[in-house]
Amino acid sequence: MRQLILGGVRSGKSRYAESLAKEVGLPVNYIATARAGDDEMKQRIQQHQAYRPANWVTWELVDAELPKQLAKLMQQPGVVLLDCLTLWLTQLLCEAPLNEALLQKVDRVLDELVEVVAAGGQAELILVGNETGLGIMPIDALSRAFGDRAGLLHQRLAEVCERVVLTVAGLPLSVKS
Repeated sequence: MRQLILGGVRSGKSRYAESLAKEVGLPVNYIATARAGDDEMKQRIQQHQAYRPANWVTWELVDAELPKQLAKLMQQPGVVLLDCLTLWLTQLLCEAPLNEALLQKVDRVLDELVEVVAAGGQAELILVGNETGLGIMPIDALSRAFGDRAGLLHQRLAEVCERVVLTVAGLPLSVKS
């Protein structure tokens, strides 16, 4: 099964996704996409690490190679939990000055990710992303590029995932099952 878990910041989406991974009872490959750019982010990463079981294998994948690595992990029995799609997208968009060439590169990588998820594999897949499209239209080009791509990525993934959940105040709300 492929599941997409969406929610706002501190909505409980990661904790919910991790509880789903634990319930399956199979080996878990955890794909972490965060870079510790400052002390506060380091602390957030440490909190996430402390909550995860010690027997989970963690893969730190923060760049355009993520779809290729995900495809490999999907061919193994078990669970693959990817947290977080939108943080990963942010890092892709910020790796170079914003221009048409960068946007085309990011779009190709997102296409590749959707293809990998659509193809599926042996592993159960749990994807986590921030639902960011509930606010106003951003004023700057980078924020608009992010919002457009995050929204379309979530739509495309929701189409190929069997289950979609929106978490609000720690509560999972089934959107597609």
